[in-house]
Amino acid sequence: MDEHRIGLKPILRRVWAPKGTPVRAVVAQRYQWMYAYGFVHPQSGQTSWLLMPSVNVFEFSAALEVFAQEIGAGPEKPILLVLDGAGWHSSPHLRLPAGLHLLFLPPSSPEREPCERLWPLTNEPLANRCFPTLDALEQVQIERCRWMQTQTSLVRASTCFHWWPTPLDST
Repeated sequence: MDEHRIGLKPILRRVWAPKGTPVRAVVAQRYQWMYAYGFVHPQSGQTSWLLMPSVNVFEFSAALEVFAQEIGAGPEKPILLVLDGAGWHSSPHLRLPAGLHLLFLPPSSPEREPCERLWPLTNEPLANRCFPTLDALEQVQIERCRWMQTQTSLVRASTCFHWWPTPLDST
C-alpha cells in the first residue's frame, strides 16, 4: 500500500520527434493536488485504488476502512499490508479495521515497496498534458486506475519481486 501525489503541476517527460522539429509541452504551473491511494497484491497483480483529497491520519483511516470492506478483511480473513514509515501510517490516532495488520519497511527503502512501482504506470496518461481543473485530471486518473485493475500481468511483472514471499504449499 502506498500513496502518490498527483496534481495540476505537469509531469514532463522526454518525447521522440523528427530531427529539427520543435517539441512543445503546454505548461500551466498550478499547485492543486490529490492523492492516489494504491493497494496491490503482488502475486496476483490485483489492485485497488482510491483517489483522496489529502494524506493524513483521518484520510488514511478512511482508506483502510474502504479497502478492508472491499476485500472482506476480518478475523477469518487477516490481511497484512506492507507500508513505508510515513507518520500517518503509524499514528496512535489511526483507526485500523479488524483483520488488517501493518508491516513497516525499514526507513529509506522505497525500492522494497511493491506499490512504488505502480506510480510510473499510473502517471502515463498524465505526462506532458495540461489539465484545466483537478476534476478533469481526476477523470483521466479514474480511467487509468480502472485500466490498471484489468492489467494483472503488467502489475505482477512490476511488483512481484523475486524475494516476495509465496503462500506455503498446502500439501
